Amino acid sequence: MSHQAQGSVPAVPPLTRAQVRAVDARAVAEFGIPSLVLMENAGRGAAEWLADQLEPASRVLLLCGPGNNGGDGGVVARHLDLRGVPTRVVWFGTPAHFSADARTQFQILSRAGFEPVVEPGPVSVDRLTAWLHEADWVVDALLGTGLSRAVEGPIRLVIEAMNSSGKPILALDLPSGLDADLGLPLGIAVRATATVTFVAPKIGFAAPGAADYTGPVHVAHIGVPRSVLAGPEPQV
Repeated sequence: MSHQAQGSVPAVPPLTRAQVRAVDARAVAEFGIPSLVLMENAGRGAAEWLADQLEPASRVLLLCGPGNNGGDGGVVARHLDLRGVPTRVVWFGTPAHFSADARTQFQILSRAGFEPVVEPGPVSVDRLTAWLHEADWVVDALLGTGLSRAVEGPIRLVIEAMNSSGKPILALDLPSGLDADLGLPLGIAVRATATVTFVAPKIGFAAPGAADYTGPVHVAHIGVPRSVLAGPEPQV
């Protein structure tokens, strides 16, 4: 009989989009874990993975959307900064329309002297191309698991620029534009070098061709109680 190594975290089966939402909701509502704590754990886990990949003096460009995936990116930025990694954070959207937790992360960065760049409207492709050229790694924090329709507008342009940049890309939770359940691009998706996903792999990652977008997938645990995830399937 095999035994789980002491101190290790049991693997969690892949989750659907609905299960991901339910896990987060239970952690907040039933266990009283603030959503910002879950976000902090997620971003810190991703930052730790990326820091291990960086060469000395590497520069990181974080591209953040207005939702909680962008908030995860804000956390990554802070933890890379703690390690002395030069970072540039670009946020797409208007802060007034960010999700509550993403807006909190944006405000923390602003008060910490990061001066994150805000692109509220049409994307300057020339400026974005220059930022990508200067970066050694790019963090995709644009869109999360909740996406279920085709990517359009400025974010599509950002994804196109990322994919054509030739730079290594770390996707947070899943590549932006990839359907979490089907593993198919919703019109377009980031082609990541690697993905740090939170809590568990998403069920779509096993779909044929999905690995072309995710790259190797690494799971970061965010402090969700084991009782939420116990059993052959998450109890959501």
